[in-house]
Amino acid sequence: MQEPTVMVLTALADAPRHGYAIAQEIKAITDGRVSLRTGALYGALDRLLADGLIVVEREEIVDGRARRIFDLSPTGRERLAAEADRLAATAREAARRLAVVRPAATGP
Repeated sequence: MQEPTVMVLTALADAPRHGYAIAQEIKAITDGRVSLRTGALYGALDRLLADGLIVVEREEIVDGRARRIFDLSPTGRERLAAEADRLAATAREAARRLAVVRPAATGP
């Protein structure tokens, strides 16, 4: 799963959100490291909707404009949990390997 997908699903894991709130949540989650442009965000949301990983929980009108509120689908929740497990296993293995004391390199 690509990082933007993981970030969008993670942003929706604890609460439904509209597009702008998802973008802000991703910035917060990543300490500003990831910032999705509007086109990329809505492209990802459309793809995740088509894939059945998110749903439109509701639509509201704010200042005369329609706003869709997105939420994880049960399938999206399962896929995010599996991805979180995979990433955690990779991080554990990286930490294990970094903890291995290697002999000092000898000069030429």
